[in-house]
Amino acid sequence: MSPPIQTRAAVLRAMGAARPYADSRPLAIETVTLDPPGAGEVLVAVRAAGLCHSDLSVINGDRPRPMPMALGHEAAGVVEAVGPGVDDLRPGDHVVMVFMPSCGHCQPCAGGRPALCEPGAAANGKGELLGGGVRLHGPEGDLHHHLGCSAFADRAVVSRRSLVKVPADLPFEHAALFGCAVLTGVGAVVNTAQVKAGQSVAVVGLGGVGLASVLGALASGASPVVAVDLSEDKLALARSLGPVLTVNAADADAVEQVRALTGGGADVVLEMAGSVRALEAAWKMTRRGGTTVTAGLPPPEAALAVNVVNLVAEERTLKGSYIGTAIPSRDIPRYIALFREGRLPVDRLLTGVVALEDINAAFDDLHAGKAVRTVVRF
Repeated sequence: MSPPIQTRAAVLRAMGAARPYADSRPLAIETVTLDPPGAGEVLVAVRAAGLCHSDLSVINGDRPRPMPMALGHEAAGVVEAVGPGVDDLRPGDHVVMVFMPSCGHCQPCAGGRPALCEPGAAANGKGELLGGGVRLHGPEGDLHHHLGCSAFADRAVVSRRSLVKVPADLPFEHAALFGCAVLTGVGAVVNTAQVKAGQSVAVVGLGGVGLASVLGALASGASPVVAVDLSEDKLALARSLGPVLTVNAADADAVEQVRALTGGGADVVLEMAGSVRALEAAWKMTRRGGTTVTAGLPPPEAALAVNVVNLVAEERTLKGSYIGTAIPSRDIPRYIALFREGRLPVDRLLTGVVALEDINAAFDDLHAGKAVRTVVRF
């Protein structure tokens, strides 16, 4: 049997640390032990990992997860070794991690909806890999995996079902974004909402996922595209991506502005802020017969009150979107092709590159809305 591997990882041992994180340092950079890959698993040398609100929501306690946990779920790297039964990847291949592994056999997977994989969701909830159990061990005992990835680390062992092979010449800091921000944001537009050319689209919340939705709406030929956020810097970035109209969410008449810009309400409104208040606003911005899509993840106890008469009499649609309703093995190559053609400028979402040791301060910037996507480069 292969010997265990020593690696550095960002480990969270308790949620709810006080801010600023640069002082409280909720993520400790620890040397941990990593088991070699088992059946159906792959050892990946992580080269770049993006900081996402899904990580932040575990740190602050909004999304409770089993502790202790090695965080990180949006990443790209190089295959170092494969376990038994993995015959379609080999050492040296470049891969992107996907935070929802798909078993390929449960009812959602068999129906073409791997984003809803039942064994994958169960494993993620328990902080385990798809094959069961954990492969990470600290000096005080086992460590849980974050969404099957635990990518804030030099190396990670993940299920083969959590990986998509990508071209070797794609820069790692760009490749990483396709595993979450792009897969979720663009997928919410093209897969969940199925936006058609000429439809009006509004996006509420301009983090990495929201701005990826703006890119997806533009690539789909939507018109007009309206971006809504509290940050003037993010609104300016949205305008720089193409013909995008913007509304500051702090304006008392923000909903009315969006409805005016879209001729009575947008055909599709996407809520990406992870807040019930933002979702309520998105619902009001949607026209009669339109579709409101949410990919935001507020705390589990959050609830939305919907006017049922409007739902029925206006034939409105309210849809959830998880991982962009994606089929990752199909969608990631498609989105990379659009990126290379200049039709999906994903690189514009990258606002900073940091070392693993600076990850706590980088999460302060994410919380403060100063960053769209910061990437840890290994």
